[in-house]
Amino acid sequence: MSERQRRSDRISSLRLGTAGLAGLLGVAAWLDAAPAMLLGLPLLAFVGLVIAHERADRALDRARRAVRLYEAGLRRIDDAWAGHGETGEALAPADHPYAADLDLFGRGSLFELLCTAHTAAGRRTLAAWLLEPAPLSEVGRRQVAVTELRERLDLREALALAGDELDEGLDPSDLIRWGEAPAAMDAGRVRRFGVLAWVVPAVSIVATGVWALGSEPIAGAAVQVLLAMLLVTWIVGRVTGRFVRGAQLGAERSARQLEVLARVLACLERERFEERELVALHAALVTGERSASRAIRRLARLLGWAEAARSQIFAPLAFMLLWSLHFGLALEHWRQRHGPAIASWLAALGELEALLAVSAYAFEHPDDPFPELAAGADPVLDGEDLGHPLLPAATCVRNPVALGGSIRARIVSGSNMSGKSTYLRTVGVNVVLARAGAPVRARRLRLSALRIGATLRVQDSLQQGTSRFYAEITRLRQVVALADEGPGVLFLLDEILHGTNSHDRRIGGHAIVEGLLDRGALGLVTTHDLALAAGADDPRVENVHFVDELCDGALRFDHRLHPGVVQTSNALALMEAVGLPVPVQSRSSSIASSSSGVTVRPSTR
Repeated sequence: MSERQRRSDRISSLRLGTAGLAGLLGVAAWLDAAPAMLLGLPLLAFVGLVIAHERADRALDRARRAVRLYEAGLRRIDDAWAGHGETGEALAPADHPYAADLDLFGRGSLFELLCTAHTAAGRRTLAAWLLEPAPLSEVGRRQVAVTELRERLDLREALALAGDELDEGLDPSDLIRWGEAPAAMDAGRVRRFGVLAWVVPAVSIVATGVWALGSEPIAGAAVQVLLAMLLVTWIVGRVTGRFVRGAQLGAERSARQLEVLARVLACLERERFEERELVALHAALVTGERSASRAIRRLARLLGWAEAARSQIFAPLAFMLLWSLHFGLALEHWRQRHGPAIASWLAALGELEALLAVSAYAFEHPDDPFPELAAGADPVLDGEDLGHPLLPAATCVRNPVALGGSIRARIVSGSNMSGKSTYLRTVGVNVVLARAGAPVRARRLRLSALRIGATLRVQDSLQQGTSRFYAEITRLRQVVALADEGPGVLFLLDEILHGTNSHDRRIGGHAIVEGLLDRGALGLVTTHDLALAAGADDPRVENVHFVDELCDGALRFDHRLHPGVVQTSNALALMEAVGLPVPVQSRSSSIASSSSGVTVRPSTR
């Protein structure tokens, strides 16, 4: 890239020098010290250098975009990607049963890790895959497609170079609505407007020519004709104004953005695929002699010409030529021919970009396998060495999950900061990846068609006047309603009912878990309440826990899952660590032996 930068700088210096030489020759010609015709040489050279400089700058810009693409890939591989990509916060729905709980959107989110899409259609499709689990048959097709796309670095680079200039101004919904809108007028009126668009400007041009070149009597008549035609032009413009505005309303106002979209589509159209789903998506973009990229490029050009009428310099001539009507008719003709296909084009584009985003993730994480899909009627979630994909791979502690068969739920107890909530998020995020068709952060994972309901990040609301406890039971009702739709719900309940007293928490917590299990759900429940954990006598429920160890005055966490109910607590030690007064006789036996001053080693989980 540095060589391209030096070339651009050299051409810029030559342009400056050529302009200076032209100035000197101009002064010399004015003083009769040099022939004026010599000015043509530096002027021609300047024009050539302008063209060369534009090409050099385009090459430099492409190199910079390529560098950004690979730098982003390296950041993802090095676990330094957070805060550098698309966060997708605008795509996060309110009151979703797990989006906020599992950090699907926002800075450092799963969407930011995955998203390499350059169009709004691609970003929306990827977000939809994370928010709505696909049927297992569709998941299998996506896995096959991702496998084919995994090694296609050239395609991902070409798309990055073609689509890096796109921004959020190109709203696919507006474009689809515009394309699918009913005809602005019947065919007869369109034909009549077409005749007016040619006849009225033609008479005005002839009258202008006669006025300029004819003799005085004829010129006078021509002026009258011209004034009459200008009045007719104004009337036609007023009559057709609504039609003209409707022809452009909703279509992207920026012709440049549509031109970039056409380049993105052309990159995909040039590819040849083998997997059946990819072939079908490619066929949606190219049918015989008609291709989405060529049609969108023509739309961009029509809009560019139509927008020329807004130029203050060109506006008077555009008025006389009924310029806006001409291109309004051309846009309407384009819309009638191609408008109904816009939705399928953008849907295929979104699917391909989402598949390429997942394939980039698969390429950058070669150790992450695709999950095995269990199509049977009984829900199952069984895996080894599950890690959280948003945590650095080098320090991420991995744990198993085994739900299904005789054990349908596990109550996870443990001390503060021991890893309970992270474990639930680890399981949940990997299920989201699996149902989206992506590889998972695990040694292996087998799962059925699970639907997630979670309570890891419910909050109170001052505006709505709801407490944290009320927000939690409202979400729990949502999870139960999800389970009422049929078996296969994975519930992830963090610190269940911790906003109420221990007696009600134990009774209510057991009732909720048993009710969900009776509905064919699987799940994990975390709690600090040992009575809730120890009191689980349902044979379908098993206790597991995370432990901490007090060593030389420091609390250490191994973040490993162990069988049974936790036997220690670190709450009082943590209180003492931050300087709160704690009676010595109130400390647990595991902490009473602590020397003065307890320190906490931060969790990497």
